[in-house]
Amino acid sequence: MGRAAGLGLGGATLLTLLSGCSIEDWGSAFGHFGWPGRGVSLQAHEMYDLWIASVLAALAVGVGVWGLIFWCVIRYRKRGEELPVQTRFNMPMEVLYTVTPVLIVAVLFYYTAIVQTDVDKLSKNPDQIVEITAFKWNWQFNYRDGMGVDAHTVASTVGSSDVIPLLVLPVGEKIRFEETSKDVIHSFWVPELLFKRDVMPGSIRNVFEVTLDKEGRYVGRCAELCGTYHAFMNFELVAVSADKFDTFLAAKKDGSTTQEAMAAIGYTGDQAYAVTTVPFNTRRQTHSWNQGDTVASGTGK
Repeated sequence: MGRAAGLGLGGATLLTLLSGCSIEDWGSAFGHFGWPGRGVSLQAHEMYDLWIASVLAALAVGVGVWGLIFWCVIRYRKRGEELPVQTRFNMPMEVLYTVTPVLIVAVLFYYTAIVQTDVDKLSKNPDQIVEITAFKWNWQFNYRDGMGVDAHTVASTVGSSDVIPLLVLPVGEKIRFEETSKDVIHSFWVPELLFKRDVMPGSIRNVFEVTLDKEGRYVGRCAELCGTYHAFMNFELVAVSADKFDTFLAAKKDGSTTQEAMAAIGYTGDQAYAVTTVPFNTRRQTHSWNQGDTVASGTGK
């Protein structure tokens, strides 16, 4: 009874400590346990909370197991040559270490299924629809007037060896992505979204939605080995306010280039180009890439 009371007290103390801080507080205190922050979308927040809660649960179980191991090592260490009482089995203990793992797995499965369902959920009327077209070795982003292959592209941004493509999106709106590839399998990945989706060739179109909640500029990458320049197949996600996005899209519809449309919402000069990554060097020039006007290498132009 004394041992059970001690274990119960230890468990209650641990639960009290865990409940004193939020999931985000615990994640920040321990470097997010390997994740790149809490993310910049509502879906990312759900995945982050699940990850941190799972790690904390694993740590709690680990502390209990380690405590029992060291307690047994100390309590039942050899004290003489007399053989201890031999026990063939302990039914309560066997039930405990059979039922407990099943309960833990069931709880983890339950919350994982809930979060996965929310992340994969598609709305009937998204605010924005973007077609992601991947090709060796770059990206094209098409702003569409509807869903599916029968919709029309109203504006487009395409990357090249000289210019990193910019994916400009609004915060606070439901954004539907429809992915397709012109050649091989690629993978759309923005680390701050905390997940990636394969881009398949042919008629297979991966479809998903995100709702951004933080303005900023974030590097995007291809996360599927797709050929010689796979490592340089980057893009940049630019999350702006809804008003700025409307201005940007209107400028694109009027025939402006992406850089001119960026200037229309206040991103001028080098800020009109990618700032989180640079194009790969095609070796056509030694120190700069030519985009009409000569630009300095490293500016993301």
